Amino acid sequence: MVASLKNATQYTSEQFVESCGAILFDLTASQNKKVCLVHYHAKDEWLLAKGRRNCGESRHEAALREVFEETGYKAHLHPVTMRTRAPPIDEQEHMPDEPRSYENLTEPFMVTMRQLSDEGGNDVKIIWWYIAVLDKDFLPSGGGEEQFAPAFFPLQHALEKLSFPNDRIVLQRAIDIVEAQ
Repeated sequence: MVASLKNATQYTSEQFVESCGAILFDLTASQNKKVCLVHYHAKDEWLLAKGRRNCGESRHEAALREVFEETGYKAHLHPVTMRTRAPPIDEQEHMPDEPRSYENLTEPFMVTMRQLSDEGGNDVKIIWWYIAVLDKDFLPSGGGEEQFAPAFFPLQHALEKLSFPNDRIVLQRAIDIVEAQ
């Protein structure tokens, strides 16, 4: 048997949890784009909307559900132009594994791998990140969990408001993609 030349880490279903989130943009005013953050009252933290994917639920469904649950806003995935290593849906022949630019994608634009234990355990949370925009009728529709309060901020202010540096990296990447459209 030949040993792989690549490093790999494997996790059983008991060692990982999948989460999905979406950066929720308000693009109704093209010069005044805003993004929704959620204020977690218990810890006085400003976060991006995300949460665990349920069994049998697609990742994009989980991202939109979590946005609704944490903000009360209905949204849809926003098609963007971005680079990805994934081949096109109509792949006709072998394509090299390298980044290419595609238009109108609603795929995750980033993934975060977060250790679940501070004591060096081997459990991880995998967070798939999407770009979403408010639905046309964007009044809160009664959703939203009580421990969270949503608020929209201008893009730069949202970056400064976030409590965690890793969330700032995710948001900055989403802003870069949306601004390039």
